[in-house]
Amino acid sequence: MTPVHQLTAAQKAAVRFILMDIDDTLTRDGKLSAAAYASLWDLHGAGFRVIPVTGRPAGWCDLIAREWPVDGVIGENGALAFWEERPEGGRPILRQEFHPHAIKNNSPTLARLWERARAEVPGLRVAKDQFSRMFDLALDFAEEEPALSLADAERVRALAVEAGLFARVSSIHVNVWAGDYDKLSMAERFLRRRFGWTGGADDGQVVFVGDSPNDEPMFARFPLSCAVANIHRYRGLISRYPAFVAEKECGEGFAEIAALFCGKA
Repeated sequence: MTPVHQLTAAQKAAVRFILMDIDDTLTRDGKLSAAAYASLWDLHGAGFRVIPVTGRPAGWCDLIAREWPVDGVIGENGALAFWEERPEGGRPILRQEFHPHAIKNNSPTLARLWERARAEVPGLRVAKDQFSRMFDLALDFAEEEPALSLADAERVRALAVEAGLFARVSSIHVNVWAGDYDKLSMAERFLRRRFGWTGGADDGQVVFVGDSPNDEPMFARFPLSCAVANIHRYRGLISRYPAFVAEKECGEGFAEIAALFCGKA
């Protein structure tokens, strides 16, 4: 990974879309830092399309789309996208799109996976934001105490894959779902349908900023992908790293990256 300050002027000038993870990319210890939130406003004010791409639930995405300075939000690891449209002279309207392969999280296979996982990984628990999820099962290994190990999280992921499910490890949760999609497939779908992005030669228009294994499809797809410095915690769990990395961790690292695009660094 190359230090993010080595992005060239030409690379920065081509960017139109700034996509980012939320947990431990914008936040630290669960809190959204002032620097990270101000950076979202700076990017918005500079004319970039700003789009969080997160494992967080539909309920959170409703709030984020309505109240943050963003042009949409992709949630539940790609199951859905929410955004606002503002008719001229009218109040904003919240729009929703669900991935065509998304399967509601009342699947018996998910229930069986949870029973097996909690038997084999003591201390594992359902995330407390599960009540506002539509499509996935979020299993908390590190959001709250007692924190479990990354090895425990990887064991849960392996159990899910063995059961024919899809799973990704984030910095705090193992997210498990039944439909064939991920952050990348929904991000590409949203950029195409909402903004006319075509991929290919347009790859350089997109920057994604992340921090953990569930961001790997995004890192692999976009040549200007970036990470905050806490990505180093996951060496050995990621095969495709981003091209660039910040000096700082979490929200401070995101602010460092955003400043480069806003002309503040």
